[in-house]
Amino acid sequence: MKINLYIGAIRKAAAFIKKRAPGFTPDIGFVLGSGLAKAVPPLEKTLTIPYREIPGFPRTTVPGHEGKLILGRSAGRSVVVMQGRFHYYEGHAMEGIALPIRALEYLGLKTLIVTAAVGSMREKVKPGHFTVITDHINLMGRNPLRAFHEEEFGTMFPDMTQAYDARLNQVILTACRKRKVAVHEGVYVAVGGPSYETPAEIKAFRSMGGDVVGMSVVPEVVPARQMGLTTSALVWTSNMAAGLPGAIQNHGDVLALGARVSDALRGVLSDLIKVV
Repeated sequence: MKINLYIGAIRKAAAFIKKRAPGFTPDIGFVLGSGLAKAVPPLEKTLTIPYREIPGFPRTTVPGHEGKLILGRSAGRSVVVMQGRFHYYEGHAMEGIALPIRALEYLGLKTLIVTAAVGSMREKVKPGHFTVITDHINLMGRNPLRAFHEEEFGTMFPDMTQAYDARLNQVILTACRKRKVAVHEGVYVAVGGPSYETPAEIKAFRSMGGDVVGMSVVPEVVPARQMGLTTSALVWTSNMAAGLPGAIQNHGDVLALGARVSDALRGVLSDLIKVV
């Protein structure tokens, strides 16, 4: 896709959403990852739009991702929730994964919090625990900004020193602790997938300083930061990574545990709407 067609697709998607929800300007947005379909915070005056109806939006094919855009109000604020996301391993181009984030920014979104299921590479970060991401290592082999630069997106060379906003991270940590949710801080290693990692890969990632590993987050965070959004990531441990005690590599288990942690995350997200 050429850049002019790409920008046209973003504008068309944003215009479609704006037509369905006139006057809606999202204050805060959430991306819900694997197994978290039931973590949507309580909202009023909701409008749900299936991704398949939004021009230019990719199609989600992974079990556990509903594929719906939910707009609503809570605590006097406008909220948008992506109930399900897109992955590089599904065959989507990186710019396609970034398109929904760019469309939401076109609607006025300023703050984005992404969630995801991850494998833990640290014994203390156990299944069911949460981690607030402080930094990432992109090993996906592609960058979502490659070949699709336009001045209205921001600089071609965005600074990633604070890809995950330190102030917002502290707010999320406080919200989790008030809910008595087990939460850590750590570095996210992004891989292409869809196969799980080998024990040797996990050993290498640990030596690089990685704490958790996953197959998403980065394709959303990088364009969000390029466009000036305040961004953070709150991920949950679905499994211990390969080679660690108790390691189980099964997507069905991810979904089952995700259903159990959704209630806790739902409460945390609801609190964040009030204070972010």
